Amino acid sequence: MPEQQLILVINAGSSSIKFSLFEQGSTDPTLLYKGQVEGIYTEPHFSAKDAADTKLADEALPASQPKSHDSALRHILAWLREHTAGRTLAVIGHRVVHGGRRFSHPERVTPEVIAELELLVPLAPLHEPHNITPIRILAELLPEVPQVVCFDTAFHTTQPDVNQLYALPHQLSEAEGIRRYGFHGLSYEYIASVLPGIDTRAAEGRTVVAHLGNGSSMAALDRCRSIASTMGFTALEGLPMGTRSGSIDAGVVLHFLNHLKLDAKAIEDLLYKQSGLLGLSGLSSDMRELRGSDDEHARFAIDYFVSKIAREGASLATALQGFDALVFTAGIGENDVLTRRDVCRQLRWLGVELDEAANAGRSSAPRRVSLPESRVSVYVIPTNEELMIARHALHCLAH
Repeated sequence: MPEQQLILVINAGSSSIKFSLFEQGSTDPTLLYKGQVEGIYTEPHFSAKDAADTKLADEALPASQPKSHDSALRHILAWLREHTAGRTLAVIGHRVVHGGRRFSHPERVTPEVIAELELLVPLAPLHEPHNITPIRILAELLPEVPQVVCFDTAFHTTQPDVNQLYALPHQLSEAEGIRRYGFHGLSYEYIASVLPGIDTRAAEGRTVVAHLGNGSSMAALDRCRSIASTMGFTALEGLPMGTRSGSIDAGVVLHFLNHLKLDAKAIEDLLYKQSGLLGLSGLSSDMRELRGSDDEHARFAIDYFVSKIAREGASLATALQGFDALVFTAGIGENDVLTRRDVCRQLRWLGVELDEAANAGRSSAPRRVSLPESRVSVYVIPTNEELMIARHALHCLAH
C-alpha cells in the first residue's frame, strides 16, 4: 500500500508561525499534528498537539538559537521529522493575506509568483512581508518540496464591482488597486465547501456568514459564492474587532493628522492595536474576559459589538435580497452563546427564530440552533482554514 502524502500548512505572522501537518486521506486530508512558535523575537516558545488535542510539546526554544523566522521554522521542521518516522513532505501550503487583483486562485510558488507577491506588500504592509518570508526560507531549506500559496482575498473576487469599488476617481481603482478586497476568504470558502452537506437550501440559496473572533468580518454568499463582505481595502474595515476599530469616518483620520498632529505610525497603532473591544472597554480584547467582568465599559463594548454585527447582517441580507441562513463561525462565533443569542434577537424581524436550548449546547460538530419554524436557519459551523489550505495544496500538486 503506497505511503500517504504529507502536507504541511504554514500560517506566519510578525512574531509567530503556526503549523498544521496533514496526511492525505481517502476523501480529505487528515490532521496529524498542529502547533506554533510564538514570541519569535522576544521569548520564543514552541508548542505542539496531536489531532486529539493531546499536548506533545510545550517548551521555550534554546537560548542559543537565533531569534528569527528562519530559526523558528528549522525548529518546527526538526520536530516534525522526529514525529513522522522519516516520511517526507509532498507539499507545503501557505496562508497569504493579500492576493490583490492578480490572484483569484491558489498558485504554485515560482520565482515569478514571489516577485508578484512582493509587489502586493504596499496593500498589506502589516501582514504580507511575514507571509512571504517563510516561503523564501523553505525554498532554501527544502528546495525539492513544492509550495502553494492560498489567499485570504481570493474567495471574494466573485463580488460584483458595485460591492468592490469605493466612490473614488476610477483611476485609483484601476491603477492603484484601491478597492474592497475582503478577507477571511479561506474561512468563508471552507464554510461554503461544507454547507451543501448541512443544508441544501442554504447552499443553493442566500447565506450570511459571521466570522467572529479577534479579527471579525461577515460575508454574503449567493449559492456559496461571495457577493459582499464587511472588510474592504484592508482588514480594518467593517466590524469592531479585538483591537481594531472597524469602519471609521475617514474624516476622523484627517482630524488625527491635522489637529491632534499624530503621524501615520501613531494612527496605525491606534486603529489596529488600541481600538475595538480593547479600546471601548479599556480592559481587554478577549471576549471571555469581558463576559466575566461587571464593569460598565466592558458591557458597553459587548453591546456595541453585537449591535454592529446585527446591522451588518441586515445590510448583507439586503445585498442578497433576503437570506435563508445565518452561520456563526470562528472563536467568538463558535463559542460565545450570548453573542449568538443577542445578534439573533436583533435580527428577529428578518425571520430569525433562535432555539435557546440548542444555542446553549456545546458541540465541536456543525449544528442548527434555530427553531424548526424559523424562516432563516441558523447554524454554528466550526471553520477550518488549515484544512482548506491543505486541500488546495494537494489539488495544485496534482495539477
